[in-house]
Amino acid sequence: MSQETGTTMLNLLQRPRRNRKHPAIRAFVRETTLAPEHLIYPLFVHAGEDDVPIASMPGCARLSQRGLLAEVEAARAVGVDIIALFPAVAEALKTPDGREAWNPNGLVPNTIKALKDRWPDLVIVTDVALDPYNSDGHDGIVAPDGRILNDETVEALCNQALCQARAGADIVAPSDMMDGRVQALREALDGEGFIDVSILAYTAKYASGFYGPFRDALDSAPKSGDKKTYQMDPANAREALREAELDEVEGADILMVKPAGPYLDILAALRRATSLPLAAYQVSGEYAMLKAACERGWLDEKRVVLESLLGIRRAGADVIFTYFARQAAEWLVASSRR
Repeated sequence: MSQETGTTMLNLLQRPRRNRKHPAIRAFVRETTLAPEHLIYPLFVHAGEDDVPIASMPGCARLSQRGLLAEVEAARAVGVDIIALFPAVAEALKTPDGREAWNPNGLVPNTIKALKDRWPDLVIVTDVALDPYNSDGHDGIVAPDGRILNDETVEALCNQALCQARAGADIVAPSDMMDGRVQALREALDGEGFIDVSILAYTAKYASGFYGPFRDALDSAPKSGDKKTYQMDPANAREALREAELDEVEGADILMVKPAGPYLDILAALRRATSLPLAAYQVSGEYAMLKAACERGWLDEKRVVLESLLGIRRAGADVIFTYFARQAAEWLVASSRR
């Protein structure tokens, strides 16, 4: 019996709460960690001279070169050393074949060069897909009958990836979901001597409703039809394992699940199936939902953002693409200094 309360004590040999009773104990039994090095910062760029706020993504903007350099400098100051570039391309430059994607003097190559001139050790991830450059708004080339042409698109993606590699990209990330593109990219890169340029494959990219704000940011929504003939059906899990096996065999260095939060089961399944590093993308819709709820005072922003990222790590992600990267890193660094 407890002398303090007069309550009869339970005869328990196992009391899990003993491992939760003190911050120091909770720290050493903690199974999953989250740090700035686990974050990749997606950034939107455009050719304009001013930063343009994105209404559906509070805190994010289409960045000018000056704004981009300032944002990267602030992110690096808190330990975020990997960024991913996403271009908002002028409508006049968009064509059915997306050929602006491999213009050596285009927005992305020039942005890579400016970043590398300032920070040679910055790791730059580039998006390989045609939707920012395609006048149809699709990730691939559209046939007259509306079909997305797989093999013709893969040839264009190789041109795009080579252009990015020549400019100094460290990691190319095909987000298009065309069949066979990882092997084609690996062969094209190796053929020009870019054997050290990594391929981060968007392995399980679902036809999700959570991409809306991203398409606002880049003005890249399809002009007609949808992306369901190349992006994955949200109902399917086993198919992700097939995609992972193919990407691994074709030479991918890192595999991706997108979106992250609604697909943690897919992330966990891929973690069990592969020894390759895994990335997950906390997409624009996930960001916008958290921001909206926090702005209304319904949630504690710091707490729920870090919890959401920790959950993605716990499910198996080695690295997370998140628009919260700089903010989360600031919180993490501040906590570590206490």
